[in-house]
Amino acid sequence: MKYLQGEAHALPGHRTALAGYAARHFLFAVEDGVATVTLNRPERKNPLTFDSYAELRDLFRALATADDVKAVVIAGAGSDFCSGGDVHEIIGPLTRLDMPGLLTFTRMTGDVVKAIRACPQPVIAAVDGVCAGAGAMLALASDIRYGTERSKTAFLFTRVGLAGCDMGACALLPRVIGQGRAAELLYTGRSMSGAEGERWGFFNALHAPEDVQAAACTLAQSLAAGPTFAHGMTKKMLQQEWNMGVDEAIEAEAQAQAICMATNDFHRAYHAFVAKRRPEFEGD
Repeated sequence: MKYLQGEAHALPGHRTALAGYAARHFLFAVEDGVATVTLNRPERKNPLTFDSYAELRDLFRALATADDVKAVVIAGAGSDFCSGGDVHEIIGPLTRLDMPGLLTFTRMTGDVVKAIRACPQPVIAAVDGVCAGAGAMLALASDIRYGTERSKTAFLFTRVGLAGCDMGACALLPRVIGQGRAAELLYTGRSMSGAEGERWGFFNALHAPEDVQAAACTLAQSLAAGPTFAHGMTKKMLQQEWNMGVDEAIEAEAQAQAICMATNDFHRAYHAFVAKRRPEFEGD
């Protein structure tokens, strides 16, 4: 079994550009500071393979040093987002692995979620149609999710005899939609409709299928034009403060905001306000 090693890593302390990155197992493009990751096996509802898991992990890790990417959109080609792990290319081979091999795989898939959450750029998922298993976890790991009326999100691990606690689902899903709702979805593996997902807070908004990716890109472009260093700080604090008490969180935010006040973007915003013009942020 091959676990792909990333091509876009930089040495510690060095910055990189990802605009020329040639993805092997999905489509990848960077335009005006927005990177778009498109899962591209529409004839199979865009399932993941061992190699696409690994490449996603490596790509999102590389975003930590990418100067040219300010926001990220994840989407699926065609009318579906992602059907999860490929039955023939993943599920079947997993039945033949020993325990060390199984643990290597499950840790790698969890590392995809860790990498999405750890990269400083806001990540927006554009979810249409099927969003199942590991696909649902890619959406859940994102910062913001747009869906459609026909979105069907299912954490269907129990349907294949597994626990619902996969890739961080038991930690992340209750924080997004609540403990009881998460428990029902993780125990039953049933699909959550688009309307239900919006009502429960899984989706930030619903759009027409033909508009959902464009809406995600519009939001991503807006964020990319903003104070991106500060956005990275916001994302970091959103993750870190889950494990803090309120007093510790207030102190952490005091330190984080003081750092942001030392940036050039903060000074640009002040001078633009005085001059009665819109600030032009540069992310430094």
